[in-house]
Amino acid sequence: MIPFAAVLSDLDGVLRHFDHAAQTDIEARYGLPLMKTAFDPVLITPPTLGQATEAQWAESIVVALGGDERARQAVAEFMEVRFWVDEEVKALLATAQQHVPVILVTNAMDTVEEHLDRLGLTYFADDLVSSARVGVAKPDARIYEIAAERAGVPPERCLFVDDRLANVEAARALGMTGVHYRTVADLAAVLSY
Repeated sequence: MIPFAAVLSDLDGVLRHFDHAAQTDIEARYGLPLMKTAFDPVLITPPTLGQATEAQWAESIVVALGGDERARQAVAEFMEVRFWVDEEVKALLATAQQHVPVILVTNAMDTVEEHLDRLGLTYFADDLVSSARVGVAKPDARIYEIAAERAGVPPERCLFVDDRLANVEAARALGMTGVHYRTVADLAAVLSY
C-alpha cells in the first residue's frame, strides 16, 4: 500500500490532452501567434481566476490578434480543437480511487464542468477544485490547501501530480509528495497498489 491518503491530479496535460498538432496547423494557416497570445498571462489570468468567462477570453484573443474576420475565424477554430482523455491515466486514477479520494486540481475556466461532461468525467473524481471557482490558481499555495481540505487529509498525506514542474514544486513546499508528470509511467511508478 502506498503512503498517500489522497491523490490530487492536474487535469490538462495529465488526464486530458489537446490536439497540439491541430493548434499548430491553425497558427500556420492563419499566420497568427495564437498560442502565445491565448496564453499571455494578461489574457488568461482573469478567466482562470473566475473574473471572466471563456467566451470573454476568446474575444480578448480576437482583439489582441487585430480584431478582424481572419482573427475571429482563427480563434473560433482554436476554441474547437479536439481534446480527449488519456485512458491509461484514467485507469490508474480509478484504481487509486478504490483506496483513497481522487481530487482533480485544475487551472480552468467557467466551462470546465461542461468539458468534463463531454469527456464522460462528470462523476469520475471525488471532487473538482477549479481555479475559476475558488479564485486562486496553481502554483498559489491556497489551491493545494483547498484540495487537501476537500480530500479530508493533511497536505503531507497527499500525492500531487502535474505536468508543470512549478506546480509540483509548490505542492512539495506544502509537504505533499509531488510527481512531475511526463509520461504515464511517472504516475504508474507511484500508484502501485
